[in-house]
Amino acid sequence: MELLRVAPLADELAERFAAEGYRLFLVGGSVRDALLGRLGKAGSGDLDFTTDATPDAVQRLLSGWAERQWDTGIAFGTIGAIRQGVQIEVTTFRADSYDRRTRNPEVVFGDTVEGDLLRRDFTVNAMAVELPSRVFVDPHDGLAALASRILDTPAAPEDSFADDPLRMLRAARFVSQLGFEVAPRVRAAMTAMAEQITRITAERVQAELSKLITGAHPRAGLELLVSTGLAEHVLPEVPAMQLATDEHMQHKDVYEHSLVVMEQAIEREVDGPDLVLRLAALLHDVGKPATRKLEPDGRVSFHHHEVVGAKMTRARLRALRYPKSVIDEVSRLVYLHLRFHGYGTGEWTDSAVRRYVTDAGPLLERLHRLVRSDCTTRNRRRATALQRSYDSLEQRIATLREQEQLDAIRPDLDGNEIMRLLDLKPGPLVGKAYQHLLAVRMEQGPLTHEQAEAELRRWAAEQNLS
Repeated sequence: MELLRVAPLADELAERFAAEGYRLFLVGGSVRDALLGRLGKAGSGDLDFTTDATPDAVQRLLSGWAERQWDTGIAFGTIGAIRQGVQIEVTTFRADSYDRRTRNPEVVFGDTVEGDLLRRDFTVNAMAVELPSRVFVDPHDGLAALASRILDTPAAPEDSFADDPLRMLRAARFVSQLGFEVAPRVRAAMTAMAEQITRITAERVQAELSKLITGAHPRAGLELLVSTGLAEHVLPEVPAMQLATDEHMQHKDVYEHSLVVMEQAIEREVDGPDLVLRLAALLHDVGKPATRKLEPDGRVSFHHHEVVGAKMTRARLRALRYPKSVIDEVSRLVYLHLRFHGYGTGEWTDSAVRRYVTDAGPLLERLHRLVRSDCTTRNRRRATALQRSYDSLEQRIATLREQEQLDAIRPDLDGNEIMRLLDLKPGPLVGKAYQHLLAVRMEQGPLTHEQAEAELRRWAAEQNLS
C-alpha cells in the first residue's frame, strides 16, 4: 500500500525508462521504509532507484521530467533530481570492489539487480521492487529479516565491514533509529573488527553518531557501540565511565547513570530530538573517572568533575569535527550542570539567581531539562525534594525575569556613556569599566542612571582615572 501511494511518481519515471528498453527498480532504504510504513516520515521521503541505464542515459531520461537535477554523485553512477517536491536518486547497477585501506570503492557498473543488491550493507536494505510491474526482488531474505527486526549482511559481515568499516557504525545507527537488533555473526564481526573504524574520517563518524544519538532508541545503539568495542575508537569517554566498583570506592555506575539521564532528558524534549541536549546528558559526567578520589571518611568524591568534563567534552567534539556552535553549547551545559546543587533549599541570593540565568544564556531551558534529568536517585523523598527545590529556583527566575528582563541583563551604562563620562577612548579600560558595572548589576539589580554614574566614578577614582 505504501508503494501504491508513491506509485504515480515512480511509475511515471519507470515508463520513461521502459520506453527506451531500460529497467528501473525502487531499491534499498525506500523499500525498507515503505514496508515499515515510514516512507515520507522522519526524513525518509526520498526515493532511491537503481537501473541498467548508464548515468548519461539517466540524465537524458530525467531531462524534461524532473524539475531540477544534479550530477554531484555521477562518479559513483548516481544522478539526483527533484519532482513534485520529492527528491530522487537514480544509480546505475554497480558491482564495486574495495582496496580495503579506505572506504572508497573502485566503481564498477554491473548488469544485474541481484549483483547490485549483493553489495548493499544489510539485507533489509537489499530489497528492490521493479517498476512499473511491481515485482518484488529479495535474494537475501531481507523481508524475513525485516519482520524479525534483525540486521544481517548480504555477504559475510567480515567481508562487508572490511570493504566499508562505516557499516559497523551504520549498524548501531539502525539499531537506534529502527529498534532492530544485530545478528550474532554481525555482532561478532563488529567486535573483532572494531579497530577498522579508524579508517573512517571524523566527519563520517560524526554524521553517523549524530543520527544514532537523535534516533528513537539511542541507548540501544550506544550500548552496542560499547559492547563491541567500537566506542573505544569513536567516543572513548563513554566506556571509560564504566568505573569498577569495589569495597573501598563505592559509587553509582556512572555509565549506567549517564544513559538514564539521557533517556530522562529525551522525555523532556518538546520539539523533537535535541542533539545538544542528548549529547550533554550523555557526557555530563565524563569528568568523573579523572577526578575520582577516596576521602578520609570513606566517601568517594569527584571534585570539579564538571570543569574537567567540559574540557574533555570540548576536546572530543572537536576531534569529531562538530560545528563550533554544538561544541560550545554542549560543553557549556556540561560545565553548568552542577551549579544548581549549590541552591540547597533556596539560600541563593537574587544575585546568584541572576548569574545562573546569565551564565546559561540561551541554554537556560536546556539546562533546566538537563538538571532535572540528572536526578536518578531511587530515594523518592530525596528525588521529590530535589524537584521541589528546582521548582523553587525556576519560580524565582520567573519572578526576577518579570521584574528585571533577566534575559538581557546589561550594565546600566553602555560603552559610549562610559567613554563620555570618563573621557576615555575605546580600549581595555572601557571593557574593565563595563565588566565592573555588570558585576554591580548582578549583585544589586537595576540601578538608576544617577546611581550607575556614581558607581562608575567611584570605580574610576579607585583606578586613579579621575
